[in-house]
Amino acid sequence: MNVADYAAQQGLTKVGGRPPLRKYLSDVWRRREFIYSLARFRIEAENQRNRLGMAWIVLKPLLEAGVYGLIFGLLLGSSQRPEHFVEFLIIGVFLFQFFSTSFTSGAKSITSNTALVQSLSFPRMSLPMSLVVQRLLQFIPMVVIMVILVAVFGTMPTWQWLLLVPLIAMFFVFNAGLTLITARLTVHFRDLGQLLPFVTRLLFYTTGIFFSIERQFKDHPTVLRIADFQPIHEFLSLGRSVLLTGPDYEVKPEYWLYTFVWSIAIFAFGVIFFWAAEERYGRTD
Repeated sequence: MNVADYAAQQGLTKVGGRPPLRKYLSDVWRRREFIYSLARFRIEAENQRNRLGMAWIVLKPLLEAGVYGLIFGLLLGSSQRPEHFVEFLIIGVFLFQFFSTSFTSGAKSITSNTALVQSLSFPRMSLPMSLVVQRLLQFIPMVVIMVILVAVFGTMPTWQWLLLVPLIAMFFVFNAGLTLITARLTVHFRDLGQLLPFVTRLLFYTTGIFFSIERQFKDHPTVLRIADFQPIHEFLSLGRSVLLTGPDYEVKPEYWLYTFVWSIAIFAFGVIFFWAAEERYGRTD
């Protein structure tokens, strides 16, 4: 009997080893309180040194919406601006903020916690998941402000607004899957962390945050067809169609199917892709 066989007989496992997927996911689920607590403490740590503290969670996207609204509202002109332009812009900026912060910060969840990964034995998936949970906790007050602002600008609340709940749930699953993918890739390619902000900026300017893709490219059916299958555009369009009324905001039922498929597919692939490299995280070679 060799050492490996003896260790297995005694119930000992390799530190940093990769257990079967079902057991691995069970271990992650058992650490859900740790994931939530880590997310909450990070929020407090990020804002405790600022005078306005937690208020920056909402103030930052509001300021961004104000700046973009002032600049692009003037550049586009009244004829090119979509109906309910202020609400259109606020919804786009707030939803995209949830995606971009999850995407960029989650990618560094392993590389920025090397000491923790090397010193303790736990499922490494807990780290990127805690960052996505952190961004969700920060996004919830933004949703409240977003809904209030939409109502203040004249759109009466309806039961349809409750569809925000499943929409945000799918967006969370989508962001979690994407974060798991980028978290592993950043371990192998550290330079990816420097490129991701440029990727999010490209998506910001091409996803229709401050302009209507349907209106700007109404004479270009190929562009519109591509946009129909772009997941970020689908999420933003659904958010606007849920909260706003008018011909520009008719709900596309197929978008619900598309976003559901995107969310499940990206999350499933992200889980397996991240788990497959579990033994790689924390290694120095």
